[in-house]
Amino acid sequence: MELSAPSAAASASLRCEGRLSDCGIRPTAQRVRIATLLLSAPQHLSAEQILASLRAAGARVSKATVYNTLNLFAAHGLIRQLSVDGSRAWFDSNVEPHYHFHDLESGALIDVPVPAVAFSSLPVPPPGTEVAGIDLVIRLRKKM
Repeated sequence: MELSAPSAAASASLRCEGRLSDCGIRPTAQRVRIATLLLSAPQHLSAEQILASLRAAGARVSKATVYNTLNLFAAHGLIRQLSVDGSRAWFDSNVEPHYHFHDLESGALIDVPVPAVAFSSLPVPPPGTEVAGIDLVIRLRKKM
């Protein structure tokens, strides 16, 4: 009997399981499902979008589990949590340095590479501190 290669979904799950382990996160079934969904491509999703997608796929998962898992992933540097408009948290699968466009009409977030932005000057940080990073959100609307 010949064994077939694992399906694309199984391969993605195995890759995510490895990434979780590499980050020091125990890869439970629910964590692997959430990681597989969020880390499948560079994207920005809310916890509500992730929960809806998981439930549509037949997963039995609570909202608290999704939030706890996303916060765990963010704390371990696997994803980045974003606060864009104060109404909800977004979770970004791209943890490399970058900025964002925020489309006010659709709510979409679009990555902006660091070299596309130039700062001519930054204020001197208070004594005893240093700049740890810069978060920039450029809000977009249709031209009037």
